[in-house]
Amino acid sequence: MRDLLLASQNRGKLSEMRTLLAGLTVRVLSPNDLGINESPDEDGRTFLENATIKARHYARRAGLLTVADDSGLSVDALDGRPGLHTSRFGGTNASDDDRNRLLLHRLAAVPIERRGARFTSAIVAVLSNEVVFSAVETVEGRIADRPAGANGFGYDPIFFYPPFNRTFAEVSSEEKARVSHRGKALARFFQYLAQVLA
Repeated sequence: MRDLLLASQNRGKLSEMRTLLAGLTVRVLSPNDLGINESPDEDGRTFLENATIKARHYARRAGLLTVADDSGLSVDALDGRPGLHTSRFGGTNASDDDRNRLLLHRLAAVPIERRGARFTSAIVAVLSNEVVFSAVETVEGRIADRPAGANGFGYDPIFFYPPFNRTFAEVSSEEKARVSHRGKALARFFQYLAQVLA
């Protein structure tokens, strides 16, 4: 079995990664599993640049095939914000609920038809400081007028996906993975890994 490092301290992302890569002969580890506590400055100008920064940082420290995801929510009525600052929206100590409440507050006067939004996910894999895989995927939806659902994490309770007629938090992780930004990008990574491990 091959070890794969996920360059994230986010438990939700780690759980999603382990679910999406089930069936491959890989053991998904987190930086915490390896005693790596320091994280890099994510000062890239795109999701892809930030994912590359993270993947290279952790790969150098672990000496393992390392995959990083940088993802975010862009809201049309907020000129694309929070965008690259998605995880820091509302402050570094804000909870998911805090961020969701703040976003809904900012959109309180915006009619539902003008609440278009998209999630973007950039996935980068690095081995020996070389980028061996990269992918960028998006999913289009809109911001709901109130949270709904108890599944998922982050902005899932307020991200309404019209084809489902529900928020991402109202569907199973399997349903979400088929259409989500991260699910589609990781599906491409799954295909890459399957070839490498064959």
